[in-house]
Amino acid sequence: MKRSFLPAVLLLPLALLASACSSPSSADSGSDGKGSVVLRVGDQKGGAEAVLRAAGELDDLPYRITWSTFTSGPPLLEAVNAKAVDIGAVGNTPPVFAAGADSKIAVVAATHGDSAGEAILVAKDSPLRTPQDLKGRTVAVAQGSSAHFQLVASLKKAGLTLDDVKVSLLQPADALAAFTSGKVDAWAVWDPYTSQVLTSGKARVLTDGRGVVNGLGFQVAAPAALADKEKSAAIGDYIERLRRAQDWVHDHPDVWAKVWAKETGLPYDVALAAVKRSNGTRIAVAIDKEAIASEQEIADTFAELKLIPRRFDFADYVDTRFNKNLPPSTTPARSYGKGSSS
Repeated sequence: MKRSFLPAVLLLPLALLASACSSPSSADSGSDGKGSVVLRVGDQKGGAEAVLRAAGELDDLPYRITWSTFTSGPPLLEAVNAKAVDIGAVGNTPPVFAAGADSKIAVVAATHGDSAGEAILVAKDSPLRTPQDLKGRTVAVAQGSSAHFQLVASLKKAGLTLDDVKVSLLQPADALAAFTSGKVDAWAVWDPYTSQVLTSGKARVLTDGRGVVNGLGFQVAAPAALADKEKSAAIGDYIERLRRAQDWVHDHPDVWAKVWAKETGLPYDVALAAVKRSNGTRIAVAIDKEAIASEQEIADTFAELKLIPRRFDFADYVDTRFNKNLPPSTTPARSYGKGSSS
């Protein structure tokens, strides 16, 4: 039986989040900075530019920034590889797919957050109760996304493989439509989509990424930009500003949720839920041997599944010059306390 449980007004913001173009954003922030150095930053809607501006970290820039907006991590990293973008933020899986294609990228900074937002969702009235129940069912997921590995890892923990389910490779807007109409039985996805669907009250979490995925996110730069002394210095400064902005988000979840809601079109309650579930839990961490080993596991998994064309050493795509004295990658994510997220 087909089901449709999200009002059309709630579907639109999610479609907007997934439909941003991959050309330079009209919201060019070059005027915020000064100097001859121009840092080209890849962003996602409601991402780095919005949080830096809200936290006051775009004030007094010693360089200029031009922003390009992308739908997700994979196309952003294609732009990094093409030297069209100097740096951008992605989840834990896009760098694996990019490195697997031998793209020219360098992972230069990391954050660790709560993986509760990485979830496999089912309808509230679904007969599926455990991950084992996914056998023979259709699951929507975006190829190369962090949710892709979360699905693989969750199935493995349940004693299943991708061969045991019917995988429907769909980007979020299409996956949402398929999920709400009952064309798929489950949806492996990330925040804010997770919070959007859960807040409707008509879906529930079958399982989430806690204890299954590493919860890491990365800043990925173009090696050519890192080889430029002035641009490398700008990248270092940009990373520091992002770290301070992330601290600001955790200390001001309500304020950031209002800004994020305005930027993305999400309802405020959805934005706040996503901030407290995952977005605001992130902490800057070092790209250490544990982080590299964890990413290597993702790379080996996808190589074994033949979803990337070759095996490689993830360490070859890491640049640790900006690690400084950051805590280890296994440092627990921040928390808002019990019952803080819906």
